[in-house]
This record gives sequence, structure tokens and C-alpha cells, in this order.
Amino acid sequence: MQIVVPTLDHLPGYIAALERGWSPDSQRGDIAAREELARLRQDEPLFIQQQQDRTAEGGPVTLPDGSQVARIPGFKMWLWDGEFAGVISCRWQRGTTELPPYCLGHIGYNVVPWKQRRGYATQALAQMLPLARAEGLPFVEITTDPSNHASQRVIEANGGVLFERFTKPAAFGSTPGLRYRIALA
Repeated sequence: MQIVVPTLDHLPGYIAALERGWSPDSQRGDIAAREELARLRQDEPLFIQQQQDRTAEGGPVTLPDGSQVARIPGFKMWLWDGEFAGVISCRWQRGTTELPPYCLGHIGYNVVPWKQRRGYATQALAQMLPLARAEGLPFVEITTDPSNHASQRVIEANGGVLFERFTKPAAFGSTPGLRYRIALA
């Protein structure tokens, strides 16, 4: 398994995963999947181009409660094992390690259900860390739910250390969260 820059050649696998019921946004589920399909069907080349948005030129981001916020710089990579296996993303603000309150972490990932329990998330995160370092980040923060032990193991396997327990913003349901930090220096 490797992470790859999304291309038109990879797009059929991404579409098939969406049509099979997977969503790149675990918080917004089916709604986000339908929005993705609508966006990519309007203009596939533009959709692929927007997966790499290091200047935050894309439109607003929709949060789980339906509110919209300004996009920050970032990019997505796709997990690929000969076919589409998931997505991992990195986001940041230029000149600081701080994130806006509506952005829970620098890195997020989501493996399609039929490819889970193969170590793909752990491998994808390991491959993403040098790319985050190349963007100038001295560390990344990754959040997860206290009940998501699989995600905690993925983060810890990549050097993550529990940094804080926090309450997610209202847009995310005001539920408990865990914030991990991985040093990149």
C-alpha cells in the first residue's frame, strides 16, 4: 500500500468507493459522499486538481453541523494497493502550527471498510509525515474519539503522544476528544 497523488487514472476507484457507501468524511457520512459525487461529476479534472489545495483557493468547508468555514491550505493523498483504499489529508495555516478552532487536527485519514484491519492507516500516516514536514510543520496534531482504539493505535505506532483531552467545538457535537502530537523534527 502506498499513498498517491489523486489522478484521473485513480478516479474510477474513488467513485466506486463512494457509490458503494463509503464517505471520505466520517462525521458527515452519506451527505458528504453525495456532495463529492456531485462535485466530481460536474468537472472531474477540476475535482482532481482541488485535491491539492496548498493555497486554500477552494470554496468553504462544511462542518458536521452544516455550517461553513473558510478553507485552509492542505492536500489529500489516496491510499492505493492496486485499487482505491482510502484517503489521508494534511492541512495547516501558513506561518504557525496553530489551527483554527474548527479544524481538529493537521492530519485526518479514512480507510474504506473493506480494506480495514490491514495496517493501511498506519502505513498511510507513516508516509504522510515526511510530506507534512516538507510543508514546514515541526509537529502534527491528530485527534480521535476516546472510544476509537484502532485510531489511537495508528497514531501511537507513528510516534504519537497524547497531548490533551478536550471537548470538541459545538459544530462537532461538543463531544470528548483526544489530541495527539507527533514530532516531525
